[in-house]
Amino acid sequence: MKQILTAAAMAIAIALGGTAPQAKPFEEVFPLLAQTGDPELVEDLKRLDFKQGEVQIGGGIAKLNVDPDRYYYLDGKDARIVLEEFWGNPPNPDTLGMIFPIDATPFHSDTWAAEMNFDEIGYVKDEDAESYDYSELLVEMKKDTRAANEWRVENGYQGIELVGWAAEPSYERAGRKLHWAKEISFTGDPENTLNYNIRALGRRGVLVVNFIAGMEQLGEVEQVLPDMLAMIDFADGHRYADFDPGLDKVAAVGIGGLIAGKVLAKTGLFAVALIFLKKFWFLLFIPLGYAWRVMRNRGDGGSGQA
Repeated sequence: MKQILTAAAMAIAIALGGTAPQAKPFEEVFPLLAQTGDPELVEDLKRLDFKQGEVQIGGGIAKLNVDPDRYYYLDGKDARIVLEEFWGNPPNPDTLGMIFPIDATPFHSDTWAAEMNFDEIGYVKDEDAESYDYSELLVEMKKDTRAANEWRVENGYQGIELVGWAAEPSYERAGRKLHWAKEISFTGDPENTLNYNIRALGRRGVLVVNFIAGMEQLGEVEQVLPDMLAMIDFADGHRYADFDPGLDKVAAVGIGGLIAGKVLAKTGLFAVALIFLKKFWFLLFIPLGYAWRVMRNRGDGGSGQA
């Protein structure tokens, strides 16, 4: 499984001024768990490549500088294994990858993860970024969420309630990066879910980064937020400053539309966008191996809901 970079590939990376990404096998990243963990769980984790260093994503549209002491990255293929097979989400071929803290696997109950994709909606104008009333915007978003619940229930997914802001929207104009957090309640779940969002604005669209975490992890996510904002960047030719008004499309929404998800709502995909807010949370008092087998059985014969 371990990917071995050839001398030629390393030379190319150095010539381009980047750090060659390092793909590490599970046994190297989590040596103790590899020796003592549940055999079934270990076998599934061995399917994943844990990438660090400078990683290109989206076919070279953007790049990540993944600190090997603090994080690891799973590419689109491995991220889909986690989201769809391990956590039971519906298929999503648009997933570019996921970032995890270095001290946790996707099966740790108390970890966060950040899933990312690229939304090619065009160049988002940001002149009005400071003019929004976010209290009014929240009221509108709650209405949209309630409207989407009919679709979710009809298609076998849990209903959702948008409880409120966990962190009000903030736009960093210098880096063209927007972030905010919502508190979400899933019907029948005793614990609310944290949905922390980052949008990095580029020439032809936005890089979408969504944290998947519990509300109790809000403080931890806010601690790593500066790292995440610094980690992601567009490649040359794809940056916000590279916009060419004679060639490039302008997005139909501004900053407020990104937060409210209006493009998704208008195309009928708003309900689908909310599916990726959740993962399978293990009960802490259940042995991990047992919980893993319960989840595997749930995935084989259950509803598969998010």
